[in-house]
Amino acid sequence: MRIVLSGGGTGGHIYPAVAVARQLQAEEKDPAFLYIGGKRGLESKLVPNENLPFQSIDITGFRRKLSMDNVKTVLRFLKGVKASKKMLREFKPDVVIGTGGYVCGPVVYAASKLGIPTLIHEQNAIPGLTNRFLSRYADTVAVSFEGTESAFPGGKHVIYTGNPRATTVTAASPQRGFASLGIPEGSTVVLMVGGSGGARAINQAMIEMAPFVGKGNGVHYVYVTGEAYFEETRKALREKLGSEPSWLHLLPYVHNMPEVLACTSLIVNRAGASFLAEITALGIPSVLIPSPNVTNNHQEANARQLEREGAAVVLLEKDLNGQSLMEAVQKIIGAESVRRQMSEASRRLGKRDSAALVVSELRRLAAKRKQ
Repeated sequence: MRIVLSGGGTGGHIYPAVAVARQLQAEEKDPAFLYIGGKRGLESKLVPNENLPFQSIDITGFRRKLSMDNVKTVLRFLKGVKASKKMLREFKPDVVIGTGGYVCGPVVYAASKLGIPTLIHEQNAIPGLTNRFLSRYADTVAVSFEGTESAFPGGKHVIYTGNPRATTVTAASPQRGFASLGIPEGSTVVLMVGGSGGARAINQAMIEMAPFVGKGNGVHYVYVTGEAYFEETRKALREKLGSEPSWLHLLPYVHNMPEVLACTSLIVNRAGASFLAEITALGIPSVLIPSPNVTNNHQEANARQLEREGAAVVLLEKDLNGQSLMEAVQKIIGAESVRRQMSEASRRLGKRDSAALVVSELRRLAAKRKQ
């Protein structure tokens, strides 16, 4: 099978596409891939490191207010469609999958106009602008959250698959996670992270709560600050605590996140869709602090999905401080029955073999074209 993948801007769009590629490599004999991304997007760095053939187009997203930049974006879109058609004709894919981000727009649209079967995958509970546009042209729309199929009306073929990223973390080794953190195996680990770039508001709350946790209770707290905030957070913690205690592990970034997640008992995090897919696949209870600075407040919608199922506690950033964060953590980590119930609820949400479901649909679309 020959597959074109497209998704960009953030890891939340890129990693699901990579997960689909890995699933295809596991199921198919010698699949061929082409990843089409943006010249300036994160995918231009991440995808080549995944050993996937990469080509790029020059594209930007729309501004949500009147601006002359939107005129330039329309022109870039038209040029992107032309460039995508050229790449598609040369590669001759059986099917094209878009996993979100504005780079998918011209790629999936071009494939549709060339009669190539297309699938788009929506990671969030509230669809992004690009996927809402592309849903008019794609053959199949796949959604990550059950019950959100109605977000794509009009009789389209919409399926609930879950997020393919979930599949990639289930084989992660907790032993390697403990070893990488320098924490004894079997310890209770509370992982606190504000996304790949960190979040100042979460870091500040972590600093405020630090003097009141630990206390010899055997719980290890892993603070992942984001590289930009690491030094200021470390300085503030030293001023609060005097020295870094054995139960506190301060890191700027985690490169082996699946392994660290595999040894985590409770996570405090934002509510990006791919990260939620990972923690539910592993059955990790969570305290979710949605970013208020995202389109359509989609992170809160994501988080509420987990909260309704009993897998998470949602703490809005406007209510976030050291005390509120400590109370939310202690209510879960201090009550084994609560943590177990939340873990079971989380695992129920993540039990689908999402990447395999997406691959199955891609295979169906490719076979239908050959008929």
